[in-house]
Amino acid sequence: MNLFDRIRLGLAVGVAKTVTTIVKSLKLGAASVLPGEISRRIHPHLLPLLFEQVKEGVILIVGTNGKTTTSLLLRTILEDFGKKVTHNATGANLINGLITALLADTNIIGQLNIDYAILEVDENVLPLVLRDCRPRYILGLNLFRDQLDRYGEVDTISLRWQQAIAPLPNHTTILLNADDPTLSYLGQNLTQKVLFFGLNEPDRYLEEIPHAVDSIYCPSCGHLLDYQGVYLSHLGDYACPKCDFKKSETALNSQEWGQILIGVYNKYNTLAAGLLAREIGISQENINATIKDFRAAFGRAEELTVKGKHVRILLSKNPVGMNETIRAVNDIKIQGKSSTTLIVLNDRIPDGTDVSWIWDVDTEKLVSLGGTIVVSGDRVYDMALRLKYSQETLEMNPNSFNLIVKENLQEAIKIALEKSPKEETLHIIPTYSAMLEVRKTLTGREIL
Repeated sequence: MNLFDRIRLGLAVGVAKTVTTIVKSLKLGAASVLPGEISRRIHPHLLPLLFEQVKEGVILIVGTNGKTTTSLLLRTILEDFGKKVTHNATGANLINGLITALLADTNIIGQLNIDYAILEVDENVLPLVLRDCRPRYILGLNLFRDQLDRYGEVDTISLRWQQAIAPLPNHTTILLNADDPTLSYLGQNLTQKVLFFGLNEPDRYLEEIPHAVDSIYCPSCGHLLDYQGVYLSHLGDYACPKCDFKKSETALNSQEWGQILIGVYNKYNTLAAGLLAREIGISQENINATIKDFRAAFGRAEELTVKGKHVRILLSKNPVGMNETIRAVNDIKIQGKSSTTLIVLNDRIPDGTDVSWIWDVDTEKLVSLGGTIVVSGDRVYDMALRLKYSQETLEMNPNSFNLIVKENLQEAIKIALEKSPKEETLHIIPTYSAMLEVRKTLTGREIL
């Protein structure tokens, strides 16, 4: 690096740290994006310079659902093992967010002293990141339809991933979800070392394939896959009756592992982080010790106590995510431990501006158990209509389901808390930007 580059790097780092200090001191947010944006303008090649300094390797975690939870679990496992880790903990997973996270751990001249960088990466940004990075590991969790106005169908994303990963060196290890046909097929066509994780627990099968499925056709020949059973959406045990494509062999037995938090989706997150940690060289005993004490990332099954009431926030931003959230909430409602739910639907850029996906959600299952559902958000009436339609479809007694519609989010939260008995849990199901607003109201802090 010549003198000019060193000066420019120092200037970029100095400006980024100054911006971070100003934003946080004025309580304008967590400064998880702006410092990276400004420093990148000063030094356009800042990201590869930072990547090169990570001692033991960069870990990229991609997928539609579960990135933040899996990243936090993996980080916790590695830190418990004595490793120094940088992590974009706020979930800012575009280029500027990655730069900000790395800059936060540099000294004033841009030197980075860490063992691993665990970076959750937006599924559409992965090909851009790989232009500047030769990661040690890439962990692919799943691919579902998410924000179709931005990304398109899962096959398009998978093709971009394959084209971006194919040129990577053989020392890059790819870990993929075998239960997702698209990712299983992707892994079977890569030349790098590929490891698979997945479930082998038939007792967790759904009774039927849900409405919100994306990849039930063979990615090799296009024929309808033959499913022995599904765990969630199109994730399950499958084989193609026409060609030789089938679910990849997994590198671990899921029945030997516990899980973090609630829901089948968090079993996948646990297996993904556990397999990667084991590949790094950490024993399953040490991994399980961390799993037992794990606490949720913000908004991802995060639990709070507000005015003496127990609250659990379950981020849901697409059909699969919300269906699994409803599945988990219903399990708790059946036990008589939850009778009130707050759903907050926004349509801002982080959420996706097309909210038609709510009609692919099995809201009938949530409505069927009755209780109180409070709705709010930018698209409050779209959500209310979906729930009302569910009630009519089920031909329920009007008095068995209490729907409360509130445009003002603070009023909605207040009412939901009032309706929740102290011995129960209030479940809040928000989209991404709604989750940030909910947390700001409940905790007085903002994560941006």
